[in-house]
Amino acid sequence: MRVEILCTGDEILTGKTVNTNYSHMARRLVEVGLEPYWGTTVGDDRESLLLAFRQAGARADAVIVNGGLGPTVDDLSQEVAAEAAGVGLVLSEYWMTRMTESYARRGRVMPPNNKKQAMLPADCEFIDNPIGTACGFAVTIGKARFYFTPGVPREMRRMLDEQVIPRLLKQSGITGVTKLKRFHSFGVGESRADEMLSGIEAFKEGGGVKLGFQAHYPQLETKLAAHGNDEADLAARLAPVEAEIRKRLGNFIIAEDDQTIEGVILGKLREGGHTLAVAETFTGGHLAARIAPLVGAETIFKRGIIVRDPAATVSAETLRQESGASIALSVAVQLDEGADRPDFGATITVGIADAKGSVSRQARLIGGRDWVRVGAVELGLDCLRRHLLGLPVDERIDFERR
Repeated sequence: MRVEILCTGDEILTGKTVNTNYSHMARRLVEVGLEPYWGTTVGDDRESLLLAFRQAGARADAVIVNGGLGPTVDDLSQEVAAEAAGVGLVLSEYWMTRMTESYARRGRVMPPNNKKQAMLPADCEFIDNPIGTACGFAVTIGKARFYFTPGVPREMRRMLDEQVIPRLLKQSGITGVTKLKRFHSFGVGESRADEMLSGIEAFKEGGGVKLGFQAHYPQLETKLAAHGNDEADLAARLAPVEAEIRKRLGNFIIAEDDQTIEGVILGKLREGGHTLAVAETFTGGHLAARIAPLVGAETIFKRGIIVRDPAATVSAETLRQESGASIALSVAVQLDEGADRPDFGATITVGIADAKGSVSRQARLIGGRDWVRVGAVELGLDCLRRHLLGLPVDERIDFERR
C-alpha cells in the first residue's frame, strides 16, 4: 500500500519549527510494515493545500495529514478537505459537547472560535482525540483514504498509535507483526559499522531482515526491520541477528530501542547504590543536563560544576571528596589556538574517580566548536558508561585524531 505523509503549516515549511512529527510518523509506519512513499510539506495556503490534497489523492492509497485542525484562521485542513472531497462542512454536536465539557472541567468558558474545530466534512469518519480539542477525521479524496491528525505532538502520537495505524493496517490487509529493532552506538561511523556487519545472511536479499543506518553525530542508529507471523515467530527470526550485532558492534553499543546512554548510566548508578557528581569545562552544563533532569536522578545526582577556564578544572577525585558522591566524572576541554576556525582541534580529558581509585582518558577531536562540544559530552558519558559496566574506557573511537 502506498502511503503519503502530508504535513501542513507555514512554520515547518519555512524551517522555523523542526518537523519532528514527520520523523515520528514515518518511523512508526516502518515499524508496522507501512513504509511511506512520499513526504509532503505545505504551508497554510488554501490553493496550495487543495492542490496537495488532490495530488496525494491521485497517487497514494492512504494519506496521513498532520496539522491545520486548530481554531485559528490559518487552520484550514477541515475546509480544504471538504472542498477536495466535494462535500460541505457540518457541525459535530458530539465534538462540540466534548470541547465544552473539557473547558468546563478546567473552570473555563470555551472561546467562540473553538466551534471551528467541530466543523467537519459531511459524512466523514470521526477519529477521537482523547487529550486535546482538535479531533481527527477520515475522508476519501480521489482514490486515497485521508486520515487527519492534529499538529500537537503528544496528541498526534497517541492518535496515530491507537486509531490511525490500526485503520491503515486493516486497509492494507497486512497480517502478522512487524518490528523495528534499534541499536544506538557511539564511536563508530556509518561506513565502518556497515563493514563490521557485512556478510550476515539475514541482511541479504530474501534473508527476511532489512538493515538500515541513521547517523546523527555523535551517535549512530543501526536498525533492523523484520516481519513475522506472530510475536513468537518474529522473536525467533530476530534473536540470532540481534545476538550477532551485539557481538560485532560490541562495546560501541550504548543503548537499545528507546533507551538512552544517560538512562543506562542512571540505571547502573542506581543498581550499584552510587551517587554522582560531574565537573565540566567548555561544554557549559550540557553534560549535567543529560543526567540531572531524569526521573530518579534527584537521589543520585549530587552536584554539577561548570567552569570555563580549563586551568580551573576540578579533578574527579577532588570533586568526589568535596561533593560526597561515590563516583565523580570530570570532562575538561583544552582548545587549540585559533579556535575561531571551523576546523580547529581540542584535547578532551575525561577523569573518573570512585572508591577504588581513578581512571582517565584523553582524546583529540577536530571540528567546529559545536562538534567538539557535543563530542566531548558524549565521550564523557560513554567513558562513565564503560566504567560502570567494567568495559575498557580507553577504546579508540572513529571521531578522535592522533
